[in-house]
Amino acid sequence: MFFNTWNDLFRIVILGIISYLSLILMVRLSGKRTLSKMNAFDFTVSVALGSILSTVILNKQISLSEGLTALALLIGMQFLLAKLASSKPWFREILASDPELLYYKGVYIKSAMKKTRINKEDINQSARNQGIQTMDEVSFVVLESSGKLSIIPSSNESRTDLIDDQRNMPG
Repeated sequence: MFFNTWNDLFRIVILGIISYLSLILMVRLSGKRTLSKMNAFDFTVSVALGSILSTVILNKQISLSEGLTALALLIGMQFLLAKLASSKPWFREILASDPELLYYKGVYIKSAMKKTRINKEDINQSARNQGIQTMDEVSFVVLESSGKLSIIPSSNESRTDLIDDQRNMPG
């Protein structure tokens, strides 16, 4: 239960090192998007990569070559789908959500906040983290597809073209 053999531990160390280094190499080869701020698609890939890595290291029934093939397949699929999403807008909509306007010129957009499960305190905290003292200093707040709140100060008010989906604007 606590110890089987030194050979088992040696196997874990060797497979762990090789798998880990291979994963780093594959992620680097796949490009920066694999390491970018995550949307739901990227998060799913990250969790799956971690699961495969741990399975390769700990499961004696999985060979190193099988594990590396699984890692390469997952990273390859992520690369392919990300490439499709960048060239086909309809495909991007399947993989990632659109940014959501949560606050605009003094008005919290409650329907969008409810839909995204973001409350006023979350928005205010994000504004404070950016050094904003009052919401009067904010033109709009957008929940990005990565889950990050973008706070656009009033001094950038004329730049409302940054919002992809202006259908959600009040008024």
